[in-house]
Amino acid sequence: MTIRVPMTTAGAAKLRAELHELKTVMRPRITAAIAEARAHGDLKENAEYHAAREQQSFSEGRIADIENKLANAQIIDVTALPRSDKVVFGATVWLSDEETEEESRYQIVGEDEADIKEGKISFGSPIARALIGKTVGDVAEVQAPGGIKSYEIINVQYI
Repeated sequence: MTIRVPMTTAGAAKLRAELHELKTVMRPRITAAIAEARAHGDLKENAEYHAAREQQSFSEGRIADIENKLANAQIIDVTALPRSDKVVFGATVWLSDEETEEESRYQIVGEDEADIKEGKISFGSPIARALIGKTVGDVAEVQAPGGIKSYEIINVQYI
């Protein structure tokens, strides 16, 4: 039995684009580099050949990894979810730090999509686990390295 891993439609599209790039651009480029290096003669001492083969190995590994992730993904279209004030996977949540009153915004996404610079946090992160299931007006308590942080949920959108 395979475990289905949640992923947003945007995350799946990004992986598909990377897969397409690897298969249609990188794979032919690496194949050409290997052929060119082979033409140079002795393969035992041919640094270009070994570098191209190493690059090929990395690229083929990444292709297999992406194909596996997409095959096991449960792709969720956030925009098609029923609208509510409840925090669920894919929701974008506006928070207010109860101590500093500093506001922040996060979207809860799959593990492979998480990018804190873009405000995307993994559903498995401590803050996402504290938020999921809560609604606007609720306070989520998160165990942070510096102690417990409390955040009030200001707004929830499915965008």
